[in-house]
Amino acid sequence: MRPLSESLVWGRTAAPALPGVPIAAAPQKVMLRGERSARGSLRWRLPLDRPPSIALEIALTLAVLVGAAGLGAERGGQLDAFVARYGGLGDFVARALGFGVDVVTVSGAIHLNEPQILAIAGISSKDSLPFFDVAEARARLEADPLVKQASVRKLYPHQIVVDIVERTPYGLWQKDGEVRAVAADGAPIDEAHDGRYIDLPFVVGDGANQRIREFVALLDAMDELKTRVEAGVLVDERRWNLKLKSGIDIKLPESDPQAAIATLLRLQRESRILERDVLALDFRTPGRVFARLSEEAGAAWAAEHAPKKAAQP
Repeated sequence: MRPLSESLVWGRTAAPALPGVPIAAAPQKVMLRGERSARGSLRWRLPLDRPPSIALEIALTLAVLVGAAGLGAERGGQLDAFVARYGGLGDFVARALGFGVDVVTVSGAIHLNEPQILAIAGISSKDSLPFFDVAEARARLEADPLVKQASVRKLYPHQIVVDIVERTPYGLWQKDGEVRAVAADGAPIDEAHDGRYIDLPFVVGDGANQRIREFVALLDAMDELKTRVEAGVLVDERRWNLKLKSGIDIKLPESDPQAAIATLLRLQRESRILERDVLALDFRTPGRVFARLSEEAGAAWAAEHAPKKAAQP
């Protein structure tokens, strides 16, 4: 009797080859999908078992040295000084490879000049195109009150293109000693430190910026006297005083100021009232006009209209 393992095919040992009798080839095993993928991954892992090449050893050594140098520079404060002078390490390398920001093209600017736009967008000679964030630059530009819309693009190898649309200044507004340019809706959009906005309508007082369109309409009603108006002063956020360049104040009523301006035009055309020695003209009472004279003119008027004494016998 033979053992059970010898009776089974899978347990039988290989029989010795007999002379002249061919040996049957063993059937080919069909590998399953998991076995095929395992063998494929093994082929990719085999090179890792081999000794590394000289180039790989040099690259790893340099990486370790650079990392150690960077860590030491950071702890010693030298990295901050390097970044402050040359920008980030990535920007420094990109500039060395020819991808620095060498050309910046700006279009659409009217009141902002190019240095101001570059400062707002955060563009400097330390930047490089691969590491420059155009979305952040656009957001910074559009956060400026004078910029309505902005577009920032990179053109490789070394150019940045900036296109902006500015808000249109509509007038000047003075409050608490500060003068700012405002849009047509009254929104402040820029500080007025120079003469760029000198020809714009000028309003003064709380809430005057929100009613600047109303003041411009009054200016248009002044006809030939429009050029004489220096500013419009909003009083108690209710009515306007017109300050003329000659120093005369025109006090308009709260209701129907257009009618008061029509009366002023008639008086000027008929009697040249603005050439008289007056300090203010008050139109707040309907149907009547009050004039405040200068001290000299007031004294002359009082002397002229004083009651005359009776002659002594």
